[in-house]
Amino acid sequence: MIDFAKIRAIDFHTHAEEACGCHTDDGYDELQSTMAKYFGAPWAHPPTIDETAAHYRQMNIAAVIFPVDSERETGYRRYDNYEVADACAKNDDILIPFASIDPAKGKLGAREARDLVQNHGIKGFKFHPTMQGFYPNDRMAYPLYEAIAEAGVPALFHTGQTGVGSGMRGGNGMRLKYSNPMYMDDLAVDFPDMPIILAHPSFPWQEEALSVAQHKPNVYIDLSGWSPKYFPKILVQYANSILKKKMLFGSDWPMIAPEKWLNAFDQAEFKDEVRPLILKENAMRLLGIEA
Repeated sequence: MIDFAKIRAIDFHTHAEEACGCHTDDGYDELQSTMAKYFGAPWAHPPTIDETAAHYRQMNIAAVIFPVDSERETGYRRYDNYEVADACAKNDDILIPFASIDPAKGKLGAREARDLVQNHGIKGFKFHPTMQGFYPNDRMAYPLYEAIAEAGVPALFHTGQTGVGSGMRGGNGMRLKYSNPMYMDDLAVDFPDMPIILAHPSFPWQEEALSVAQHKPNVYIDLSGWSPKYFPKILVQYANSILKKKMLFGSDWPMIAPEKWLNAFDQAEFKDEVRPLILKENAMRLLGIEA
């Protein structure tokens, strides 16, 4: 179990990736290498869950980690949630496992979600509307949301532009429109007790994300995917004031290393009293962990 009193921070946004070279026919390796160039990541193949755990253990940072089930839309074979859960269970001193289920699976996906939470230690769910090819407020997804809400665990949604497919022909088929954070406003109304996390500075919809998070008590923002030195001024302004208890540290590992993000965070214009909230305290409260 994680000793939350001793860790320095909680990274709310890291990716569990299968090793490259496993599926040479689906384009996954090309996607990963292109993304690594886009982010300037110092690796050719993404790290495994065990390697991720070792890095975060060395950094003394706990990590929320998840796959993305985009098999239907992209053809990239799914990293099985049960395999992810088993790998995280072996590293439960540092990793907090989330799962990912394509909402198009309907009641089948809802059944899997319930089983993952009840029997396999899953603490939340990740959605990537652009990669999964759906509008988050599509009623098709509601059976899965209902299962997540019943379980009382968070749902984390990619928002804004994505590095996935950036620079590739046709953006690798990725449609940015699905990831407007305003669609999550409907979810916050229809599932008012389900914690919802808007991932990333939501370019070009930053003000929409701030509006939803300010208006709906169950909506949070993770700050992953961007170096803090590039954060929009209005995002820092809100993080320092009315949304200081709604902001979460996230790196977007393995594309951005947590130490790189934290170094930039140290230089950014965040108030001293806000920094511990962003780095750890808000995440603990969201996850239901007592200080």
